[in-house]
Amino acid sequence: MIRTILMLIFWALAAPVAAIIGFPATFIMGDVRVLYRLFMWGAWAGVWITGVRVETLGLDQFDHARSYIFMTNHVSNLDPPIQIPLIPRRTSVMVKKELFKVPILGLAMRMGSLVPVDRGNRDAGIEAVRAAKAVVDQGLNMTIYVEGHRSFDGKLLPFKKGPFYLAEECGVPVIPVTIVGTHFTMPKARFAIKPGLVKVIFHPPIEPKDFGSRDELMEKVRAAIDSGLPEECRQVLPSVSEGTAQRGGTAFA
Repeated sequence: MIRTILMLIFWALAAPVAAIIGFPATFIMGDVRVLYRLFMWGAWAGVWITGVRVETLGLDQFDHARSYIFMTNHVSNLDPPIQIPLIPRRTSVMVKKELFKVPILGLAMRMGSLVPVDRGNRDAGIEAVRAAKAVVDQGLNMTIYVEGHRSFDGKLLPFKKGPFYLAEECGVPVIPVTIVGTHFTMPKARFAIKPGLVKVIFHPPIEPKDFGSRDELMEKVRAAIDSGLPEECRQVLPSVSEGTAQRGGTAFA
């Protein structure tokens, strides 16, 4: 618990400092990369304070100069501050629209071209696809948690269809990503963070010419992510996203 509180205190102190340095630099230089790097450093340093250590695999399997859509599993609130700083070049992510109302954070997210998602509005999924495509068209990466929700037990939930529609629209390679260990260090519904080892696996990219149908692409991404999970968490899931129909959510959340 103490480490978790220290991380939150660090983030609360680091965010204004990053803003004081990063916002003027962004306005003067017309480039958000300084602000982005400061926030990425802060995210990574905060995780390090908790005693969580990260092992990264597969970063050498793709060209860091290209744009990609990274599709990853999701088991913990620790996933984004661990994974996003690891991705070469700047990446956008989809976040709850409510977070855009948070002072400093909301402004930084807008400047960083993050995409807001309204979880309670099914039609908002279409707008999120358009916004995400516009981000990728700018030459940025896009990182998507394809299940839409965190898993309680570390096993994959049904995938949302929206990310795969986006991949077809953008025509850029998809890189499946598996994160393992955050289910232990900070599982869903727990506040305290335990020290431990987290593994982030970047699987080989799936090129647009190899997508096949939307359902085939979904199966390829599912199989890749699932292959990186511990044996006890692997499973066979249906090829269509049941989550949207069952929960009545959007295509992304």
